[in-house]
Amino acid sequence: MFTQFFKLEWKQYFRSSYWQKGLALKIIMGFFALYMMVSFAFAGVGAFFLIKKQIPGADPLQVVNSFLLFAFIGDLIFRYMMQKLPVMDIKPLLILPVKKNKLVHYVLGKSVFSAFNIFSLFFYIPFASVLIIQDYNTAGVLGWLFSMILLTQCANFINFIINKNNVAFWSLAIVLSGTIALQYYDLYNVRGLSQSLFDGLVENPVFTAIPLGILILLYMVNFKALKKQLYLDSAIKEKVKEANTSDLSWANRFGEMAPFIKNEIRLIWRNKRTKTVFLMSFLFVLYGLIFFPQKTYQDMPAMLVFASLFVTGGFALNYGQFIPAWESAYYKMLMSQNISYRKYLESKWFLMSIMTLILFILATPYIYFGLDKYLMIAAGALFNIGFNTLILLYAGSFNRKQIDLNASGFGNTQGTSAKQFIIIIPIMILPVGIFYGFYFFFGLNIGLLAIALLGLIGLVSKNYFMKLITQKYIRDKYEAVAAFNQKA
Repeated sequence: MFTQFFKLEWKQYFRSSYWQKGLALKIIMGFFALYMMVSFAFAGVGAFFLIKKQIPGADPLQVVNSFLLFAFIGDLIFRYMMQKLPVMDIKPLLILPVKKNKLVHYVLGKSVFSAFNIFSLFFYIPFASVLIIQDYNTAGVLGWLFSMILLTQCANFINFIINKNNVAFWSLAIVLSGTIALQYYDLYNVRGLSQSLFDGLVENPVFTAIPLGILILLYMVNFKALKKQLYLDSAIKEKVKEANTSDLSWANRFGEMAPFIKNEIRLIWRNKRTKTVFLMSFLFVLYGLIFFPQKTYQDMPAMLVFASLFVTGGFALNYGQFIPAWESAYYKMLMSQNISYRKYLESKWFLMSIMTLILFILATPYIYFGLDKYLMIAAGALFNIGFNTLILLYAGSFNRKQIDLNASGFGNTQGTSAKQFIIIIPIMILPVGIFYGFYFFFGLNIGLLAIALLGLIGLVSKNYFMKLITQKYIRDKYEAVAAFNQKA
């Protein structure tokens, strides 16, 4: 029966028009997946020797174990925001003599092969192999490896339970932040706790039964929860929810833009994919930590400028590139209203600009790495507000693909086309090129000033460019309505 389910999904996938339209993008995603696998594998092989080199006298396995508790909590947060839960079109099957147990087992079993579960194996297996080659206790290492695989699957099934639960997400975020703070300020040795827990799996492989028991329990909980929902009447009846309203009266001060700003905020917060983009934008603030502390990049200012653009541009870049496709489901209705197209677009510009400013304020601690790094972030923020927001709005007039707002953000290429890759050139490569040109001849400060001035020019000339962008949207309005009306 499972083979038959797989065949049905296989035919549905490859016979759909979406498969043929998105073939080039799937090839790119395939290469990206291959790159991730190779990177994880290299990390798994090199971790042992890197730790030996950087921390002489330390046991690499114990060092890795000391961070696994943080990694597990972080993995749950990342899965909540990014993992797309496996689904299959089961409504037609509910009227057939197919046992519900088999349907549920298939859906849960399918999730085992999620990329989130597979990628981690490319780290754990090579790392465990190196440990065995280095004469570690084979039984202990295999018990540790088996436990890591089981815990990865536990995280997968926990995500089934907490998915779409905001309380669970913020609780995990608080726990992760709290554990990091306890360790950083030496209030409690969280790393020591993590190390002792996972060292126990190496010393006594029989303890592998604990994660195995947790996995079985989580599977049973998910099985019962999903089976309760597998009824034809619950599958076809309209889902009724009590609307949760928020006080957005503060937006009234923006006049004609107020209704659009309110709708934009509601759209972001009430839908999974937009909420993922919003939450992920705050993680982009940490992007500079990959580059600024590293000595390798201190003599590569162009790379630091590139990173600085991401620090404050996380929201504008990820949200702005899909304008107005976020509203594709009701774009036809929206365009039939007597609205000011200029105010409609300005509300989106305003939202991207405010979020960039907020992210810039949150990036203030980067001054710790030096005033030059903070000036890079400031120049990048001004460029994002004055230049990138306008470019993204103009590029949005070419968007013609629908977006499912309730779909997960990770691995979801819906709404993506070659235009999203082309737009990277002016918004990321152009400022780096301008900076490097001025930096090469005049130095760091002049290079940063050149980027900032380009952003300032865009900010001062905003009304002129907004007029041109509005005209472009109006000219293409009916073409966009027709395109968004097409089912993927």
